[in-house]
Amino acid sequence: MFNLSPADELASIRAEIARLKRREAELRAAYLTDTELPKIGRWHRVEVLTQRANIFDPRLLPEEIRNDPAYRRERVTHILRSTRIGARPAFPELVAEAEGLSVFRPRARPRSPLVRALRGS
Repeated sequence: MFNLSPADELASIRAEIARLKRREAELRAAYLTDTELPKIGRWHRVEVLTQRANIFDPRLLPEEIRNDPAYRRERVTHILRSTRIGARPAFPELVAEAEGLSVFRPRARPRSPLVRALRGS
């Protein structure tokens, strides 16, 4: 693997998380719809449970309370947005993996000072 800048590493991690979340959603949907799917694996067991809870729904409050500024507060959040700036695919290894291809990238070795002197680079 080659050295990534922190920005590229962050984008790579987010791409991998997105791939994993998609796969988790597929498996979850399969377990919820197919009762015959094996629920015991080599190291793990899946249980499908039903859970009920009472929740607070502010939409049920009268409009004058929902719109009253006395019941509102400001929330500040910090967002890290990652956008691709290059023309080539951001993470060829993830693209290849998604397409079922094998990817081998030999690690670039730094040239020794002697080799650089001999080659004039």
